[in-house]
Amino acid sequence: MRITRTGGGRGRRAAALTTSVLTASALLLTGCSSDGDSDASDSDGKITLTVADYGQFGYKEAGLFEKYQELHPNIEVKEETSANEQDYYPKLLQQLNSGSGLGDVVGVEVARIKEIVDTQSDKFVDLKGSIDVNQWVDWKAKQATTKDGQVIGAGTDIGPMSLCYRRDLFEKAGLPTDREEVAKAVAGGWEDYIELGEQYKGKAPDGTYFMDSASAMFNGVVSSSESQYYDAEGEAIYKESPSVQKGWDLAAEVADKKLSQGLAQFQDPWKAALRKGSVATVVCPAWMALQIANYSGPDFEGKWDIARPPGATAANWGGSFLAVPKSGKHVKEATELVKWLTAPEQQAAVFKAVGIFPSNQGAYEIADVKNGKLPYFNNAPVGQIYAEEAKTIPVAVLGPKDGVIKDTISTQINNMEQRGTDPDDAWKAATETIDKAIG
Repeated sequence: MRITRTGGGRGRRAAALTTSVLTASALLLTGCSSDGDSDASDSDGKITLTVADYGQFGYKEAGLFEKYQELHPNIEVKEETSANEQDYYPKLLQQLNSGSGLGDVVGVEVARIKEIVDTQSDKFVDLKGSIDVNQWVDWKAKQATTKDGQVIGAGTDIGPMSLCYRRDLFEKAGLPTDREEVAKAVAGGWEDYIELGEQYKGKAPDGTYFMDSASAMFNGVVSSSESQYYDAEGEAIYKESPSVQKGWDLAAEVADKKLSQGLAQFQDPWKAALRKGSVATVVCPAWMALQIANYSGPDFEGKWDIARPPGATAANWGGSFLAVPKSGKHVKEATELVKWLTAPEQQAAVFKAVGIFPSNQGAYEIADVKNGKLPYFNNAPVGQIYAEEAKTIPVAVLGPKDGVIKDTISTQINNMEQRGTDPDDAWKAATETIDKAIG
């Protein structure tokens, strides 16, 4: 995936930049502190820092580890990546509880950060004294802050919401194709999105579906609300939560009207559907664009586009943090690496390389972000779209088992779509599973 940037105003010609070449090496020097004295060194005199993460943080693609090693010849950075966060997180908890096997730097997904803050914060370095936490969007910093004010995670990316759609399929179905017109069509909210889906279904090209998954839409609905699965006192309220109930009811409507292909995201059938081109829309947090481009492949480049999401309320879905375990051999050096990786220039480089949107507000003024476009998505101005969304996202109340609740509900929505499970039966199954899991 490439990101292009304009040289200035809207009328200026876009200049293509490859993802493998960073804007300027001088840019990456910003935010880099002095080497300082190491806590300890390995047998060859070089310090090895292990970064344990999951999915795609974009550091390798942006060449950042190599660059950091050039700037710090006495340090070698090794990345240990798990493909699936759902496999990674239980292992992280096991390592924290046993006190062994941890990376010098570890990634934490936003749906897990509350549990880490509440139950494991004493095992992580307080980053507040080393990193200016005010550089992140305010709700991001709050997510990793303990009750006594410690900040145990440095913000990496965030997932401001958009709507990814196939222009060619919309045209064949008689729907608007211009991204501004698509945004207007769903401006009233998720109900408008479903109505647009009904219009699509009426003239849909054979073998295609309006959306990939009703569970993805559910996550979009819930993510746009301050009140989600827990209240401010830490009590699980998902059964009474207005956003959860609204999301569930809309998902049941989508399943009943067969507006979705009913695919569990990121599983093989979902990837195959993108390759085949059978999906017309995907609810699209910033990081999703890379997934779509990877699995849709070159045949559909330029046929995808990105519009603003349904409704007037901004939403965030996803995002991660980097944390430094106190038990590491090289805590000081690991903290310096985290500080550098989450500085504006490095977050801008990751955005340029893989489209993951920065949580550091300073990155929004860097040209590669501010004027960023995605050629694969018909040159959609994602830098502008995501930055505007990021600044107005509500501060959501997070809970320790957000990830478990979301995943369980998503599974039952998939059952409604794939197996025809009655919504009441699916809800009962979801709540019984969740109640056992959260105690």
